[in-house]
Amino acid sequence: MTSAPTMTATCACGSVEVRASGKPIVSAACYCDDCQNGAAQIEALPNSPAVRDPDGGTAYMLYRKDRFECSRGAEHLQPRKLKDTSPTNRVVATCCNSAMFVNFDRGPHWVSAYRARFHGDLPPLQARICTKFKPDGVVLSDDVPSYRSYSPGFIVKLLASRIAMALGR
Repeated sequence: MTSAPTMTATCACGSVEVRASGKPIVSAACYCDDCQNGAAQIEALPNSPAVRDPDGGTAYMLYRKDRFECSRGAEHLQPRKLKDTSPTNRVVATCCNSAMFVNFDRGPHWVSAYRARFHGDLPPLQARICTKFKPDGVVLSDDVPSYRSYSPGFIVKLLASRIAMALGR
C-alpha cells in the first residue's frame, strides 16, 4: 500500500478492520437493482446494521485494489452473491453481519467499500448513480449531481485510476 493517508473501516463489533490508503477513486451512492437487492439480503441477516441510506441508495468509497487491505479479522469475512453465477461479492463480517465491501471474482481493479463502515473525516459524497432504479416516491437531494446511469466523469475516474495503477503511481 502507498504511504498516503489511511482511512479505517470496522465492522459494528470491531472484530474486522479494513484499511484504504490514499484518496478514493470516487465517493458515490448507487441505486441500481443489484445494490438494492444485495443490501436487502444483508439487512435481512440477524442484527445487521443498515446498508442502505434512508433514500434507498448504497454509499460507497471506491479504492484501487492495491490500496485496500484487511488488517484484522479476515477469518470473519464471507462473500455473498445475489446468484451463484454472479462475479460480484458483497463481503460481510459474519461476527456481526456488517457489510464491509464489494469485490469481484475477476475484472475490475477496484473495491467498493461501504462508506458507513469508515471512521473519521470522510471525503464528501460526489455523485448519486443509477438513479433510474431509485425506489418509487424517493426525492433525491440536490446536494450532489445525480445520474440515471454512470456519469462520464465516473467512468473517466475509473479509467484514470487503472492507468495510474498500471504505471505504479
